[in-house]
Amino acid sequence: KESQKLPRKERKTYMRKAMEEAIPDKEQLKEYVERNNERKTTNKIRRKVRLAKKAYLQEWSFFCTFTFSDALHTEESFRKSLRNTFKHLVARKGWKHIGVWERGGDTNRLHFHGIFYIPENAMVGELKQISDYSTKQHRMQTTYQNTHFLRYFGRNDFKAIDKNDVVQSVRYLLKYIEKSGERLVYGGDLPTYFKSDVMDEDI
Repeated sequence: KESQKLPRKERKTYMRKAMEEAIPDKEQLKEYVERNNERKTTNKIRRKVRLAKKAYLQEWSFFCTFTFSDALHTEESFRKSLRNTFKHLVARKGWKHIGVWERGGDTNRLHFHGIFYIPENAMVGELKQISDYSTKQHRMQTTYQNTHFLRYFGRNDFKAIDKNDVVQSVRYLLKYIEKSGERLVYGGDLPTYFKSDVMDEDI
């Protein structure tokens, strides 16, 4: 995690230096760092492929952001309660989601970004239009916040998306995987493949 902040070429050197005491043998240390970097790279590629397959086989309704509020939660309880809420919405309302945890660049405040499928008549709370000042963009902005999540978790943003927005949303999630190394959070029935019978004459 420390080395992720460095340029790619400097990461392995940093890792080797940081682990000199743990693995004194230089050849063994070099082999260990190379092997585990290769493993992590392979796993990252697999996660990207899995994300693409799952994302592009679904319909999506919203790109959502949920922001940690220290007035309502600790970071630990925010993560746990939000995940638990998503699980209930998946089981009871048929929601689906793919998301990632991320920290704000300036504030280091914890967020959850994700794409969501919310079936018709399965929304909890109400979506209300709110205008406020964006410190990031330095201008007024209009967002739609969900009253249920606002009450129990704090600030949130529900942005309706269509098929054209999905590609951009997936790129957005991939950017945070690259930046933070966080794993994706999945919820709902998100198959990686379609299963189908194929007739002999179609082959």
